[in-house]
Amino acid sequence: MKKVLVAYVSRTGKTEAMANYIAEGLRIRGQDVDVKKIAAIESEKGITGYDGYVFGCPTYHKDITSGMKHFLFKAEKANLTGKIGGAFGSHTHSGESAPMIFDTMQHVFKMDMTNLGPLNLTEAMVDSGEGMKACQDYGKALGEKLGA
Repeated sequence: MKKVLVAYVSRTGKTEAMANYIAEGLRIRGQDVDVKKIAAIESEKGITGYDGYVFGCPTYHKDITSGMKHFLFKAEKANLTGKIGGAFGSHTHSGESAPMIFDTMQHVFKMDMTNLGPLNLTEAMVDSGEGMKACQDYGKALGEKLGA
């Protein structure tokens, strides 16, 4: 069993729901998961010690939130090189946040990212059966990549 951090920011509760559905998928694959709001993680010490990382943020004005930007600077200090990762986000119309986070994790942090790319859902889709399944499947895929 590997330990995974699912860290997120949520403005409307939709990205939080995604985080919890992804965590369910990871748990189905036998992983130990901590789901935390990024505001609860005070320093890079709160980020270290995990085998996998999944970061999520809604798109806000075609960008990631300022809180997520600060969190990513903390994560960079945690030296996540080679760790398994994924990124997700919700949006109403444009959806830039998840790809931005994914690219940062892959190219700046040098993490071993899922070949699924970022998970990006419209807010309307998040709580649908299809949206819930997409999140759980994303978590399951990350759980498989982590192995036992």
